Amino acid sequence: MFRGSMVALVTPMLDDESIDFDALEKLVEFHIESQTDAIVAVGTTGESATLNFKEHCQVVKFVVDKVAGRIPVIAGTGANSTSEAIELTQCAKDAGADACLLVTPYYNKPTQEGLYLHYKKIAETVDIPQILYNVPGRTACDLLPETIIRLATVKNIVGVKEATGDLSRVAKIKAGVPESFDLYTGDDATAIDFILLGGHGGISVTANVAPKALHDAYFAALAGDAAKAHAIDAPLQALHRDLFVESNPIPVKWAVAKMGLMGMAIRLPLTPLSEPNQSVILDAMHAAGIAIKA
Repeated sequence: MFRGSMVALVTPMLDDESIDFDALEKLVEFHIESQTDAIVAVGTTGESATLNFKEHCQVVKFVVDKVAGRIPVIAGTGANSTSEAIELTQCAKDAGADACLLVTPYYNKPTQEGLYLHYKKIAETVDIPQILYNVPGRTACDLLPETIIRLATVKNIVGVKEATGDLSRVAKIKAGVPESFDLYTGDDATAIDFILLGGHGGISVTANVAPKALHDAYFAALAGDAAKAHAIDAPLQALHRDLFVESNPIPVKWAVAKMGLMGMAIRLPLTPLSEPNQSVILDAMHAAGIAIKA
């Protein structure tokens, strides 16, 4: 359904930790101008774990309204409670989102059968395109290729965001899913190779900082031009690595703030980027040719 570079958008906040909707509108316009191919609102990079239900729905609706159909909006609606994920997914549908991205339930570590039934129930309850999201490094829960293949035949489940960085999974998943089922990477460092192996795009943290470069690199990869894609991506490799020098989204929010697009605020229990790592992020931004304005 979606192709190219999809930004896992940060959620800007004011110093009192409330949502900065003025900055959020600024970010929406920045990404549309930069040719970002879709916006993921309130994904895990958007601090979904610390926004309450009302805020979650407010941000999704705000982004949908400000985008106004110019590019797709995908709402992060995953939760470790199936009933809560259903409520969030319904809220996103009511807000006019084009699709939902559902991270695997975290902490409670369901079985593969539990994961299958979790996603199946959400898909059967809310009629909106849904993308599975597997990031076991954050959730302690691995959605295995065999389970993804089972879910790929369920109505409304249209793709998967695979964030393990294990490129061998691309072939395993593609071999068992319908041709219409989309594969997106969530691992910026291996994204080009993922797409060259048959993926359809990426849902990216780095896209918050270098959206135009990633759009160009991903579409070169989609066209099969490996040399061009890697050449565009090479200066971004330090960003791909160092934006995770502390827990995401701590570094990327600091970087976006240094671009002059929003303030530095982040919500507890996350804390601002530590001083020793600020030079690390600045060096990565300089290597990528990102202008520092703040």
